[in-house]
Amino acid sequence: MVPPPGSRSSPSSTRRLRAALAAAPAWLILCLAGCNCDGNTLCKAFNSAATSSTSTAGSAAGIWTGTDSATNLELTGYIDANGQADFIRSDGVQFTGTAQVSGTTVNISLSGYTQYGYEFSDGSAFGTGTFSGTVASGSTLSGSVDFTTADDTTIDGSWSLTFDSLYDTASSLDAISGTYTDNLAAVTDGVDPLNATSLTISSDGVLYAQGSADGCVANGTVTVVSASADVYQVSYTLANCTGSDAVLNGVDFSGLAELNTDASPQALVLAVTGTSSSGAYYSIASELSGS
Repeated sequence: MVPPPGSRSSPSSTRRLRAALAAAPAWLILCLAGCNCDGNTLCKAFNSAATSSTSTAGSAAGIWTGTDSATNLELTGYIDANGQADFIRSDGVQFTGTAQVSGTTVNISLSGYTQYGYEFSDGSAFGTGTFSGTVASGSTLSGSVDFTTADDTTIDGSWSLTFDSLYDTASSLDAISGTYTDNLAAVTDGVDPLNATSLTISSDGVLYAQGSADGCVANGTVTVVSASADVYQVSYTLANCTGSDAVLNGVDFSGLAELNTDASPQALVLAVTGTSSSGAYYSIASELSGS
């Protein structure tokens, strides 16, 4: 029985209403959601259920900049439209994972890598942890980080980041194609095996780099994730490395890239991680300048 105007629906009737909403045709839901209920409890309940059924979670996608409180170092985070995340600290350490968003809550299971040739203070080069925080889409991303290195050193802190509007720059393979030179500017600790290389990206996304001092050659691809966002996916494999860098031969690296067209010349950041067949973890952050 439909309750009289102004009466309160019981929990069981609310459940029935939600079930009816799920079975109702789309045109009926749209009508009810757009109608003036004029105090009719049934109409209001349908309206409320329709509104709640179409609510969406916030988005953590963006380019984020701020500070890591544990080290007071600058931090730049990239999160693409699929939730793939890579945070680069100014010492080259990378924290990667997949952002899980529920409402305004964000959780990321982190894998942490030091830049190739660099180590955490306890001598390890890898660790795991979590980021738990909140996001205001297109505005702020903040929360706590609980991280433990492979040698069981705990490094806890917090990240406070703000959205960089560069993320809203349209992306395409035509835009990112060109020739770049690695100038090592993005890394202050560790080694960049692509240092001094000439790196080219073709209009169909093929990546090739050669000319490093240790002979390393990179072959890979660049992919557009979202045409409206300035975060690309990148992958490459190293070969021909000599000396101590020979351990990188055959390692498949993958991660994210950003093209900064505001810089003059435009700058390309590549942030990738990989694991060797022997189980060793590697991370390479590179910043390159366009020609």
